[in-house]
Amino acid sequence: MEISRKDRETLERLEQELWDSDIDKERLQELLADDFFEFGRSGRVWYRENTLATTRQKKDTLSPLPELHIRLLDENIAQVTYDSAFSYDGIVEHTHRNSIWSRTTNGWELRFHQGTPFSLPPENQE
Repeated sequence: MEISRKDRETLERLEQELWDSDIDKERLQELLADDFFEFGRSGRVWYRENTLATTRQKKDTLSPLPELHIRLLDENIAQVTYDSAFSYDGIVEHTHRNSIWSRTTNGWELRFHQGTPFSLPPENQE
């Protein structure tokens, strides 16, 4: 099943928007499904309520998102995968990201997200 150019561009924009530290709570409420949950890179499970209640931190991440791939699981469900790299206190954290989006009458909404930490091979480290 091939994803349309419009859906691809929309999902790329939505994933990037979630990294914006200026995104407001109302916009997050629009994007996160009522049953949203996430397995964070720390192993912690985040539910919609936790995510909405958390203060957003400024994160410098690469844009466009590296290794971004989108595939349709069916005509109304998409899987988006990519890598992220950002630093805390001078330490760069690399994470494989996986999101499941559902198409609704109001547009795409995020149902699930997972972050899995990984390390770059020594030859790719700075």
